[in-house]
Amino acid sequence: MSDENKNQASVAPEAANTSGNAAEPETAKEDTRSDSLLDFDDDDPLSATAVSKKTLVIFFLIDTSGSMKGKKMGELNTVMEELIPEIRRVGEADTDVKIAVLTFSTNVRWMYSQPVSIENFEWARLRADGVTSMGEAFKELAARMSRNSFMSSPSLSFAPVIFLMTDGYPSDDYKEGLAALQANSWYKFGLKAALGIGNEANDDMLAEFTESKDTVVHAYSGNQLANMIKIVAVTASQIGSKSMTLSDESNQELSEEDVYASKQKQLGKQIQELVGKSNDTNDVPFDTGW
Repeated sequence: MSDENKNQASVAPEAANTSGNAAEPETAKEDTRSDSLLDFDDDDPLSATAVSKKTLVIFFLIDTSGSMKGKKMGELNTVMEELIPEIRRVGEADTDVKIAVLTFSTNVRWMYSQPVSIENFEWARLRADGVTSMGEAFKELAARMSRNSFMSSPSLSFAPVIFLMTDGYPSDDYKEGLAALQANSWYKFGLKAALGIGNEANDDMLAEFTESKDTVVHAYSGNQLANMIKIVAVTASQIGSKSMTLSDESNQELSEEDVYASKQKQLGKQIQELVGKSNDTNDVPFDTGW
């Protein structure tokens, strides 16, 4: 990892606490609106209440292994710098959007030691080196997605957006790390998407992470990489920051599980529609001539 990445946090030694006694619920003034918001205690993700200020954390999990060196990492750094101003326009006035970037190669590192408000976030350019410790990245994310760590906002939170980007297959046991994530309530109800970069990325493996093939996209060139990152990140942020309507068109009450399943389905549908309109066949593929 480059020296440019400041304030990196050490890897958490323990897995996320997804069991145990529920925390005392936060008190909020009763709101008669039809919109509702999930207050995730680590072991009770379905305690719904209304608040005046909501937080959305967008997690970027980025492969910085040696195979990303060169054009892939250069393009990724450029598009992420361009993406931040676009995300600043996402969300309503009462939504506090925060960014957390976890990189993984031989080691896993956070770009900053805590999620940073989008208004203050500055992209620190990444460098590529080492192997692909994706399983360790999953474990670290599971450990940090907790009220005791990165999800400790004083206001209640939307379920997070989690966006994975990689150009290859993990060099460690990713299934063990994925199991740790799947036991985490924030991951369970979060909006998940993944981007495969180049010819070696395995979309089937990425679909295990997202739990939906519709939220997996692929980029074979620089232009495609820029388009895919913007499409996924902006679309997921827009959907993730919407308040939940707990009734369907027939005014039947929906469960929180149904609401989040609907959001994930909506994300997949919108991503695939936008991807279908953005194909660029004239761009030079990553794996040709470099």
